[in-house]
Amino acid sequence: MTWAWSGTAAYLTFMVVATVIAGIGVLLDQPILIVGAMVVGPEFGPLAALCVGLVRGRWALVRSAVLALAAGFTAGMLVTVLTTWLLDWTGLVSREMLLGERPLTSFIWQPDALSWVIGFLAGIAGMLSLTSAKAGTLVGVLISVTTVPAAANAAVALAYGVPDEAVGSALQLLINLAAIVTAGVLTLLVQRVAWRRR
Repeated sequence: MTWAWSGTAAYLTFMVVATVIAGIGVLLDQPILIVGAMVVGPEFGPLAALCVGLVRGRWALVRSAVLALAAGFTAGMLVTVLTTWLLDWTGLVSREMLLGERPLTSFIWQPDALSWVIGFLAGIAGMLSLTSAKAGTLVGVLISVTTVPAAANAAVALAYGVPDEAVGSALQLLINLAAIVTAGVLTLLVQRVAWRRR
């Protein structure tokens, strides 16, 4: 029980830290902070568990994974909203930063067809890295998907009352999550067929 709680606490802490870093990154229009947040974010673990649960029909695992994702993103976004208000109150950030030109990070809240393509490819690479003992590839997967940054941008937009950016960011998040899960499930199914033939 203690181990389970410490694991949950660590997961939520990583999600909160990653989302806050990404929130500051979008305000400063700093890709290096966005990349750092992507690496810190632990959301691929529950996503992989969700894929395995769907393929194997393990509905308890599916439920646990969905709850972990919902709890992680909710906690991260809530703390990012509060952090944004605090930083605004201290004068370190402002609404004008969100509304200003942000050419390096505007893709986060402006999803397009490539958002799905990149998320899908990342899902394939991520699942292969976990099932082929090539964990080093997973870092590249984490950097290529816009999950935590999208959640962060949505939180900052909510904090400043900018609904169009909040909606665009939420859509980007959903597209990435759906693409990753779809690709992960298909990858596992293809692997199952290939292993059976062997």
